[in-house]
Amino acid sequence: MEAKHVVITGAGSGLGSSLALKYSEMGHHVTLIGRTFSKLKKVSESIESDNVSIYTLDVSSNKEVRKVFSDIKEENGPVDILVNNAGVGVFDKAETISEDAVDQMIDINLKGTIFCTQAVLPDMKERNSGTIIQVISTAGLTGKVTESVYCASKFGARGFTESLVKEVADTDIHVLAAYMGGMKTNFWDDIYEEEEITHLMEPDDVADIILANVKPRKNLTVPEIVIKNHIN
Repeated sequence: MEAKHVVITGAGSGLGSSLALKYSEMGHHVTLIGRTFSKLKKVSESIESDNVSIYTLDVSSNKEVRKVFSDIKEENGPVDILVNNAGVGVFDKAETISEDAVDQMIDINLKGTIFCTQAVLPDMKERNSGTIIQVISTAGLTGKVTESVYCASKFGARGFTESLVKEVADTDIHVLAAYMGGMKTNFWDDIYEEEEITHLMEPDDVADIILANVKPRKNLTVPEIVIKNHIN
């Protein structure tokens, strides 16, 4: 298998770190992106390879995204696979959720996905090759109580991704949308009771399903997958 350059946002924990480990085990160079260096460092130390890089980045800043992705390309080569996994959730009733929370979710979940995609797409088009995995969540498929703005950000990411699929339809660029339910990560610590969290999915299992469906196959492509747990 030819080694690829994989860039993963939100790589400091959960699904991002699981995908990083699995891609590394497949022999690829993995670039970890996140807001907290200590978390990224911990993930990098768990990878038994020298083919790993770390960059701290606020994906909601287009200026910062362009600068960091330019540095990534210069230091590690063009991006073959982008995993847009960075995300944040603040849950509250529609009439009481704060403006700061609204801005945070739209900026990271939607704008961050757009900005990072824009940073790699021109080069992928020039090479007529590449893969973009959009980690969106089942909140991009249906409305949920106390998740109105979170769902709005994810519905936006879904619309962007479905349109992107059509825009690259005549190229060899593969775009995969992953709509998955809750996983056993600290994302849910202040939302679900401990007993409920035990029923959530393992990030490693979700990562396996994503990797199985993004794998290139002759005469077919998988544009989206839905992975649900018992709570959803």
